[in-house]
Amino acid sequence: MRADAKKNYEQLLTAARDVVAEQGADASLRDIARRAGVGLGTLYRHFPTREALLDALLRACFDELTTRAGELETSKSPGDALVSWLREAVTVSRNYRGVTESMMAAIADPDSALHASCVTMRTAGARLLARAQDKGLARPDMDGTDLFALIGALAWLGDQAALAQRADHLFNIIASAILTERAGSERT
Repeated sequence: MRADAKKNYEQLLTAARDVVAEQGADASLRDIARRAGVGLGTLYRHFPTREALLDALLRACFDELTTRAGELETSKSPGDALVSWLREAVTVSRNYRGVTESMMAAIADPDSALHASCVTMRTAGARLLARAQDKGLARPDMDGTDLFALIGALAWLGDQAALAQRADHLFNIIASAILTERAGSERT
């Protein structure tokens, strides 16, 4: 990629990160291009669809979550690792308001630009879940798909103005429902 094209690409990603955080996943592409200081045509040359732009934004975050899952597998107890990773995944999803719907659609559509990133993230979480299940710390009737769905649900809850103040409380309820050790200790 030429130096000027690379610079435009980076400016577009930086602007998109800010605009999507402010306006949500349906943010104006024109606003993103304007904030990046480039024309709309330049945006479309780099990102032919909104989904391609979201994929570029989320791929780095999902790659970090995958790396983080690997770190947590060796650094924390299985239950703590799972809950830490789940909290980080929800936070990433909430950083880009409205992206949850795109994530949920992409996981089921292999042709989606977001599909590979979502599958990678789901797989990382599934490894942490399986590790906790192997130790008897997480409910055995869950899988990575369930965990991915809970990330989306918890991110959505945090996006709701009426529920935003309860987001941490609701997260803790879900975590207690996932981890058998927490569920027992929270009830006593």
